[in-house]
Amino acid sequence: MTSPRVLILRAPGTNCDEETGFAFERAGASVERVHVNRLIENPALKDRYQILCVPGGFSYGDDIAAGRILATRLRQHLADLVQAFVHGNGDRLVLGICNGMQVLMRLGVLTEGVGEPDAVPATLTWNNHGRFEDRWVHLAVDKTPCVFLQGVEQMYLPMAHAEGKFVAADPQILDRLREQGRLAIRYAEGEQGVVQNDVLPFPHNPNGADANVAGVCDASGRVFGLMPHPERHIDPTQHPSWTRRSEQPQYGDGMIMFQNAVNWFV
Repeated sequence: MTSPRVLILRAPGTNCDEETGFAFERAGASVERVHVNRLIENPALKDRYQILCVPGGFSYGDDIAAGRILATRLRQHLADLVQAFVHGNGDRLVLGICNGMQVLMRLGVLTEGVGEPDAVPATLTWNNHGRFEDRWVHLAVDKTPCVFLQGVEQMYLPMAHAEGKFVAADPQILDRLREQGRLAIRYAEGEQGVVQNDVLPFPHNPNGADANVAGVCDASGRVFGLMPHPERHIDPTQHPSWTRRSEQPQYGDGMIMFQNAVNWFV
C-alpha cells in the first residue's frame, strides 16, 4: 500500500508545522503543509488526505482564546472537512498537538457524546499559575482505544502552553470519558508513573488539569488531541539528558505516535 497522505493544517501563527511534518515523513507518510485559506478556496483538497494534523503554535495569536478563531473558521467554512475526517467512513485519522488540541476542543470533537446537547462538557483553560509553562513532563497512558497510543505505557515529552488545563463541566463528564478510555494520556509522577485520578501537584501536573489529563480521544480512538509535543522528541538526542545515557534508544518517545498513525493504514 502507498504511504498515507497527511494534511498539516497551517494558519497565521502556526509554528510547529515543519517539525510535525518531518516526524510524519520519518514515519513513512507523505506530507503536505496547507494553509487554511487555501482549503477554504478549494475545499475539495481534503479528498487527497488520510490524516489531518493540526499542529502547535499560536493560531491567530491565540486572540479571544487559544484555538478559538481557527476552530470558528473550520466550523463556518470547512464543516465538510471536519465531517469527512471525524465522522466519515472511519478510514481517516485526526491529530491535534498543543494548539491543535485547543482547536479540536473548541470544535467539540474530542468530548462529543458525553454531555447534554448544546452544552460544553469540557474545555481547556489557563494553567493554574496563570502563565506560560515550558518543561518536560512524564506521562502515563490509560487503557484507551486511541490509535496513536497503541503499545505505549509511558512517555517523556516536552510541553509548552499557557491554556492547557483540562477542566470538565462536572464529575459525571469526567467519569463518562474515563469509562470510555478517552482520557487517553495523563501527567504522571516520575519515569514509571502510573495513571492517577487525584490531581498531582506542580510540576508533575504542570497546569492543574482535572484527573491529570494531558490528552483526550474520541470514542473511536481515531481522533486524538494532546497538549505535550511528540514531534519535539522523535530523536534520542532531543532528550534533555541524552549525553548521560549509557545506551541510546533508536527513537525518542514521541516517534511511536507517528509510526502508529502510518501503520494503521498498512
